[in-house]
Amino acid sequence: MNIYCYICSVNVQFGIIMEDLYMLSDTDIAQRIGARIKSLRLKQDITQESLAKSTGLSLSSIRRAEEGEIKSFENLLRMLRMLGKLDIFAPLVDDEPLSPSEYYKLVYSQQKNQRKRATSKIDKVTPHTVEEVPTW
Repeated sequence: MNIYCYICSVNVQFGIIMEDLYMLSDTDIAQRIGARIKSLRLKQDITQESLAKSTGLSLSSIRRAEEGEIKSFENLLRMLRMLGKLDIFAPLVDDEPLSPSEYYKLVYSQQKNQRKRATSKIDKVTPHTVEEVPTW
């Protein structure tokens, strides 16, 4: 019974966290992302200089990003890739799976609209003549 209560409280807390995210300003969200990048970098024992070198960004770009001044989405992608956290974008990149009815409609519509055509033409049939083979 304690496990059930714990799961319920986690779900409630998760719901509150998600609602709070929408209540935050863009600046607050950027600052939290920057703090998270810094935390990830430090947990992996990576210096700012090393992260800058591996991402191809300047040291000042890394410092500004960790302070929440993330001006470029490309820079964010580079940092997350080097920190091994690029998978957070997976739900945005992956295709949604088709339901069985959507799959049926897709397959059926392709079969229905597919035209059958011949691939080549036959020219007029001309009788072939057999040339006389010279005898020696």
